Amino acid sequence: MAIDWIELQHTARREFDTRLAHITDWSAPTPDTEWNVADLVRHVVDEQRWVAPILGGLALADAEATLEPIRDDLATEWHRYAEDATAAWAATPLDAPVHLSYGTVPCLDYLKQQVADITVHTWDLAHAVGGGDRLHPGLVEAVWTDLQPQREMLASSGLFAPPVPIADDAPVQDRLIALTGRDPRQP
Repeated sequence: MAIDWIELQHTARREFDTRLAHITDWSAPTPDTEWNVADLVRHVVDEQRWVAPILGGLALADAEATLEPIRDDLATEWHRYAEDATAAWAATPLDAPVHLSYGTVPCLDYLKQQVADITVHTWDLAHAVGGGDRLHPGLVEAVWTDLQPQREMLASSGLFAPPVPIADDAPVQDRLIALTGRDPRQP
C-alpha cells in the first residue's frame, strides 16, 4: 500500500497542534537537551516557514530574502506557517524539483523530511509538556519505514544524537525515537 505523505503531513500537524495546546512553561526542558520548549517550537516554526518559498521554486538564498522574522507569539507563528506549508504541499506536485542546501530533490523527499521533523519534535514536545507521547501509529510507521534504512546516514549527519540502543522487538515508536538519539524509556 502506498503511503499518502500529504495526509501524513496533516496528521503530523494535528499531533503537534495537540501538544502545543498543553504548553504552560515555555522554558521547560525537552529531551533535546540543547533546547527548551520555546527553542523547540521556534525550530519547528522555522522549518515550516521555509516550505512555501522553497516549494514556490526559490533557491535557498532567494527564499531566505522572503522570510519575515519569527515573532514572539510562537503558537500563533506555528499556526500561521503550518497553514502556509500545508497549502504549499497541496499545491505542489510530488515530483517537482525543490532546491535544498544539499542539492535538488523531488518534492516528496522534502515532504518526508518535514513530516519526520514534526513527528520527532512532537514527541519531544509531548515529553516536555506532558501532552501524551503516543503518536498516531500510521504516522510513526511511515516515518520509521522511511528513516530506518537511512540509519547510517542519520548517525553520521550530526542532525541527531547517536542512536540509543533498544531491543529489535520494541514498539515501532520507541525504535523510531531511539534512532533519532532519544531514549524512549526515560520519563
